Amino acid sequence: MLLYIHIPFCDSKCSYCAFNSYVDKFSQREKYMHALSLQLAYELERFGVSETNTIETVFIGGGTPSTVDPIFYKNIFETIAPFLAPNAEITSEANPNSATYEWLEGMYALGVNRISFGVQSFNDEKLKVLGRAHNTVHALEAIKNGSKIGFKHLSLDLIYGVAGDTKELLYNDLQEAFSLPIDHISLYSLTIEEHTAFEKTPELAREELEMTQWLFEEIESRGFQQYEISNFGKTQSAHNLGYWEGKNYIGLGAGAVGFLDTTRFYPFTNIEHYIKHPLEITEENLTPEALLSEKLFLGFRSCVGVDEKNLTLQQKKEADLLTREKILEYQNGRYFNPNFLLADEIALRVEGY
Repeated sequence: MLLYIHIPFCDSKCSYCAFNSYVDKFSQREKYMHALSLQLAYELERFGVSETNTIETVFIGGGTPSTVDPIFYKNIFETIAPFLAPNAEITSEANPNSATYEWLEGMYALGVNRISFGVQSFNDEKLKVLGRAHNTVHALEAIKNGSKIGFKHLSLDLIYGVAGDTKELLYNDLQEAFSLPIDHISLYSLTIEEHTAFEKTPELAREELEMTQWLFEEIESRGFQQYEISNFGKTQSAHNLGYWEGKNYIGLGAGAVGFLDTTRFYPFTNIEHYIKHPLEITEENLTPEALLSEKLFLGFRSCVGVDEKNLTLQQKKEADLLTREKILEYQNGRYFNPNFLLADEIALRVEGY
């Protein structure tokens, strides 16, 4: 069982961001955190969470979790404490400009044991283009502070495929990243989403296959194994793996998504509505075909792979053909994709489209 907690507050809206986040709702923080506690109590019962059916991982995402004082998380941590699995991975995202030493110290005291920093680049001009509120000095200081406080697992995000990116710029980003006490990198290509500041300037996204392959090889050459198309690490994120393995997950907060067996749950995205009605949650029942499609796309873009028992006879024939062509690998009843850049194409082919 996984638990995701969505914090929709941000001190600035990044130009590429399509997540449910707001820069003008800070006055709602305390009420919002109370609403999270109400939904949490409801979901623990709905998902049958107990001391035997435990919460394996927690992920606090956003938005920007570091814009909320640790004191407002305290009630949530006290509520889930009896149900946490031993050595549960507890991650919080953080922005370098708001992840102060005091904030990091406070989250560490609550039990957070992994921080994922939204760095995106160590080039100040590129950060301005992306609309980030921090600079390189903030990023370096925040990550070093995290290590000093005692976090053993630190991750950072990097963005590539931005107009103006050069091999030299990206190489310098990697040099800075690997000079820090991190054990994980999430690497994302810039995508232009609807209802973002970048929607009117799609030319800013310029991913080149050769550059992407070079980045993947550079990161892996430094001992960070790629275990999903966008994730590399000396240690893997148990929370990320849980999604790809199809585990059930509670989605807490405005804009979060939950999943239980064959049903997906959607709390309201509007903060004010969510605060008033945290238990007003839309349900979507997924068909067996939709669930299989998800397993294929997630399995082939990650180290999880696809269980042959989930495939129809025709789909298994296609997977076997791809194995003979050395596009897929077959081990112990599962098919694995060694080239994640081909993931979507392979999933569609096996699925039958």
